[in-house]
Amino acid sequence: MLKDFVKIETFLTVARERSFSKASSKLGISQPAVTQQIKFVEKYLGTKVIERKKNGIKLTNEGEELYKIATRLEKEIHAAEQDILKIINKEITFRLGASFTIGTYVVPGECLNTIGKAINNDVKLSVDLSNGIVEKLKDRKLDVGLIESPVFDNDLIYREWLEDELVLVSNVPLPKIVKTEDLYTYNWICREEGSHTRRVVSEVFEELGVSCKSFNVLSEVSNTTSVLQTIKRSKKDTAHPVVSIISKYAIADEVAAGELFESRIRGYTMKRKFYIVYSKENKHNAYVDQVVDFILAGHC
Repeated sequence: MLKDFVKIETFLTVARERSFSKASSKLGISQPAVTQQIKFVEKYLGTKVIERKKNGIKLTNEGEELYKIATRLEKEIHAAEQDILKIINKEITFRLGASFTIGTYVVPGECLNTIGKAINNDVKLSVDLSNGIVEKLKDRKLDVGLIESPVFDNDLIYREWLEDELVLVSNVPLPKIVKTEDLYTYNWICREEGSHTRRVVSEVFEELGVSCKSFNVLSEVSNTTSVLQTIKRSKKDTAHPVVSIISKYAIADEVAAGELFESRIRGYTMKRKFYIVYSKENKHNAYVDQVVDFILAGHC
């Protein structure tokens, strides 16, 4: 069995995720395939290693022992892989894609440099819509993508990364919590139809019983940068503030400097996930593994 580390990797992933379904998502294989591989491990060892519980899974005593051994084995394999990469010394340009908000405001230039040092190669960043990132990954034009919209595709693996929050922003102070009825008194800068941010906001407003069609919309723009520039250049009107809804990451510096002001809508928090995504074909690619682990470890 040690020659087939894939099944040991599946066991480690189930143990760490405490869930067959989460392990399935992380490994990019079906849940029945995960179950089948765990059964193979148990048949090989002649003992149960995992027990299913209502709130997840639990390792048996034998499972705990296997986990310790498998973890040591994983570390040795990883170390050997790094040594092999040194021998290969392959010169590549790692192709990283990011949606507009992430590429502009979440992944700074120094992050790309540190990723490059970690894999000893150059990193090129491409910024596009989440849909565009997914298509480029499928066309093998990118190695890893960072997206804000869960554009799911069966050929790709998705890893939850950061939690984002969409907040109300203006160039004049707003109450920390605004009432639903206050939204009708504002002048709005909206994202264009089809953007992920607009879809999220529309869903929230529909749940709150708010009609966007009744808002005073000054303009519709295509990206986060355009929203920010429009709000910054707008006349400061405390009676009828110019507002928009935007990622907290995009306005962090301006809020800290007192140039922009954020608020939240009473009774609702607009949160979403950022995802790391890559092709199933690359799930054992050493460079992809390094970059994904580097980002998940919080180095960006």
